[in-house]
Amino acid sequence: MKVSEYVLYDGLGLAGLVKRGEVTPGELQAAALQAIAAVNPRLNAVVEHWPEAPTGHANGPLAGVPFLIKDVAIAMAGKRLELGSRIAAGHVAAEDSNLMRHFRRAGLVTIGRTASPEMAFSTTTESLLHGATRNPWHLGHSAGGSSGGSAAAVAAGIVPIAHATDAAGSIRVPAASTGLFGLKPTRGRVSNGPGMDEVFNGFGVQLGVSRTVRDSAALLDAINLPDAGEPYFTPPPGDGFLADVTRAPGRLRIGVMAAAWSGQRPAPETLACLEQAARLCRELGHEVDEASLDIGVSWESFVHANAQIWCANLVGWIDAFAAACARPADLSTLEPSTLACYEYGKRAPATAFVGALETRNRVSRAVAAYFEGRHVLMTPALPDVAQAIGNYAAGTAQHDGLAWTGHVFRHSPYTPVFNVAGTPAMSVPIGHDAAGLPIGIQFAAGWGNDGLLFRLAGQLEEAAPWNQRIPPVWAGKQE
Repeated sequence: MKVSEYVLYDGLGLAGLVKRGEVTPGELQAAALQAIAAVNPRLNAVVEHWPEAPTGHANGPLAGVPFLIKDVAIAMAGKRLELGSRIAAGHVAAEDSNLMRHFRRAGLVTIGRTASPEMAFSTTTESLLHGATRNPWHLGHSAGGSSGGSAAAVAAGIVPIAHATDAAGSIRVPAASTGLFGLKPTRGRVSNGPGMDEVFNGFGVQLGVSRTVRDSAALLDAINLPDAGEPYFTPPPGDGFLADVTRAPGRLRIGVMAAAWSGQRPAPETLACLEQAARLCRELGHEVDEASLDIGVSWESFVHANAQIWCANLVGWIDAFAAACARPADLSTLEPSTLACYEYGKRAPATAFVGALETRNRVSRAVAAYFEGRHVLMTPALPDVAQAIGNYAAGTAQHDGLAWTGHVFRHSPYTPVFNVAGTPAMSVPIGHDAAGLPIGIQFAAGWGNDGLLFRLAGQLEEAAPWNQRIPPVWAGKQE
């Protein structure tokens, strides 16, 4: 199969070719490897790939589909897991994590790892270990983070779908930055175990980024499975999420919120895309009006609580890798912002951590109250398009862990509330700015209503398809 043919299909399309015997998994893998060779030198999205990747289950719903895993939160036996950090460089996972087993069962052929910022503590992907990952729409700009490597790879046609994680927006931010679809599922739909069951005390979830809505739905169907000892588990719907993509959502009550909880306003072109999305939803028959969601605490309290939980969890990660790799936790192994967060986490008292969990509770209940009156909240996914490479950390040299958390949230003020609440939210590629950089719009729903978001996303995709747009760096152009 030629790469120019390979990139025309989404994941389910490729799986259908394999099932009908029109192509073999080996041929798809060869095309994906050619795609890596063609575009990855310009993107730096894939940090390692394997010419002889093990195949997944032959009867899985995505059997034979080339796939990439992010270098964070998932372990593949015998392969490196480095979290984008020099402190873990060369570390090899001893066994599969639960999610990796589910990906294998789905039939996916995992051909490599994608770039992540160090410890996923950023919404850009520019690590000292691997360098900057570039946006296929404009190489001078970031692909977002922390799943920026996965997003750049999918947007450029290397694979149709790739693994991604989201603890404060890390699926939705890179999806918005690169013109992809990305859904953060409800807490408890996907296993983080066994090594890191809670991931920021339930803030972190996993799924992927994709070029089509149905690929993300099929992926969630394949991995929304119970594992022994899960601290959270949200059961799957009876007929699956893929069925929702082609099911009418009905008339939805959608609230539109332009300003973030911090008071931050979107850039003019982002606001124009938000208004465009609102008009489209009205044309589709939905009831759309301006709204606000009271999160139950001040923005300053919200940032402080996240800093306590993020940084305290980070201490355990870094100490474990420092011990396993026999390396010190200092500037020789950690980036300045990561070390600042590590030191902040070590100093944080247990009482502050307990207070942060109470803030989580208040936010969760406030978000739930909003969705008793409306089905969906619509906001920008980001206040502006993807940043230029090298700009993100400017002026942060003296930041401690609290200040760094505030810095991250200024770049992505709309997304982290739904991680704290545990509710589903998605970024849909609605438009782009004058330079062609994508703009995503976030849609959020109440606990367990992932299916409602898939129904709305399927309707939006049909009414205003985005797949016709391809970036300047596109694997299908390289032959």
